[in-house]
Amino acid sequence: MSDTARGGTVLVEACVDTVAGSRAAERAGCGRLELCAALHDGGTTPSAGTIAAVVAAVAIPVVVLVRPRGGAFVHDAAELDVMRRDVVHAREAGAHGVSAGVLRPDGTLDDDAMARLVEWAHPLPVTCHRAFDATPDPLATLERCAALGVARILTAGGPGRAREHAPGLAALVRAAAGRVTIVAAGGVRADHAAALVRETGVRELHLRGARPVTPVQNAARPLPLRTPLPADADAWHDTDETALAAIVAALRAVSP
Repeated sequence: MSDTARGGTVLVEACVDTVAGSRAAERAGCGRLELCAALHDGGTTPSAGTIAAVVAAVAIPVVVLVRPRGGAFVHDAAELDVMRRDVVHAREAGAHGVSAGVLRPDGTLDDDAMARLVEWAHPLPVTCHRAFDATPDPLATLERCAALGVARILTAGGPGRAREHAPGLAALVRAAAGRVTIVAAGGVRADHAAALVRETGVRELHLRGARPVTPVQNAARPLPLRTPLPADADAWHDTDETALAAIVAALRAVSP
């Protein structure tokens, strides 16, 4: 199974949270999935059933987000134990990698925790997710990730959107020198994806690409279980196949 975007040399990793969204991303030409839950909260670990169903539903690699809750990336011993269990389950369920990130209270990478995550996931590759962008010294964090055996780093090159940090992304690509794959993430869109690749040298992009979905019929009275409550309490967001396909198409003309 190859981590390549069909029809192009730049890999597009889609962030998904449903079986339907996973299939849509594959049809759109994405080369890899990051499977999550609670994307409204920045993403958390998906359920065991979701992992198994998505792995069975698609032929492209599935990376499972391992994050026990939303909010800060500092995790205590109890949360690390949950992460260990989730990593082991993802591996046994047939996932092709895990995405995680743990920081110290001062914002630096928690080397001990990340080393354990790499060990627990073996032989699966580990991605350091966008906790990386909360660290005070990205180049130093990159070196720590490389030394720990982290395979990929998900980053915008700084806080916010990747397009705003092209020089920072380019510096990370140069510093990584092939030891770690830099995956550009953060507001990537079809109208600038190709330019971002050319300007930074990244060969992998990570994006959501979602659209609102409204139920065909809802006879029951909706319950206000969400905070904040959306305009339609029964609506949700799922993968936008058209948006993802537009990005894959835009990248086909980018030379390696």
